[in-house]
Amino acid sequence: MRIDLHTHSDASDGTDTPAELVVNARAAGLDVVAITDHDTTAGWDDAIAARPEGLTLLVGTEFSCRWHPENGPGTPRLRGSIALHLLGYLFDREDVALRAERARLRESRLGRGRVMVERMVADGLPITWAQIEALAGNGTVGRPHLGRALVAAGVVDSVDAAFAGPISSRSPYYEPKADTDVFTMIRLVRAAGGLPVFAHPIATRRGPTVSDETVAAMAAAGLVGLEVDHPDHDERDRARAAGLARDLGLVATGSSDYHGTNKSRNPLGACLTDPEAYQALLEHASAREPLR
Repeated sequence: MRIDLHTHSDASDGTDTPAELVVNARAAGLDVVAITDHDTTAGWDDAIAARPEGLTLLVGTEFSCRWHPENGPGTPRLRGSIALHLLGYLFDREDVALRAERARLRESRLGRGRVMVERMVADGLPITWAQIEALAGNGTVGRPHLGRALVAAGVVDSVDAAFAGPISSRSPYYEPKADTDVFTMIRLVRAAGGLPVFAHPIATRRGPTVSDETVAAMAAAGLVGLEVDHPDHDERDRARAAGLARDLGLVATGSSDYHGTNKSRNPLGACLTDPEAYQALLEHASAREPLR
């Protein structure tokens, strides 16, 4: 069984529609796929309606979170807050508190995008906010939309190059989002009957990562799983994450983090979840079941 538990559609910053995503997932030989767009459930219904025979669909969201030193264990070298992502699966999307937080996060993404574009325009980069709105359509605005605008303007050759340069978290154009405290989000997802899994926890190429002690505190707060096999983890990272999951009793998942053509290194099925781990994950579900 081939299981990919982290993919994106154009409901956020992927390039496939939700319907195309599930069709392409089956064509890629997947038996199970999760749709996990950033801070939104907007793609769920279209993905459900288009789900091809033989494909099991998990609905979920990738939430924008932040760890604050005052709220959990850390190390002296990590003095500031750290951005991280939490995958939430199979939660009740009508839960009032979680629905309100998703809306707030989407507004934060919109404001962050505007600020970054304004900085680029002030520095002479030939893009406009109207371009970003057109690229995002009705989806949640993300940095890949800025990357695509920069590619179209000839500033960079690819979205990957944009992430390495002008839209990097280390770039002078970068603006952080008003992310949710990660412990708050774990509680919100669990309260809505969902399964929180820490996405790409050791992806140092993305920026600073939290300590093992912080992951342990997250597990104590209700974290269910840890994304071990991910394209941004090298073999050493995967070994460390696997050991951490084992020591903390967390489910070790794997996924592609597929974004269509926005991330050329992340094809569907690039990394997979072990079937036994998948079954262990589902044992925690309480709000809803996967769509088979």
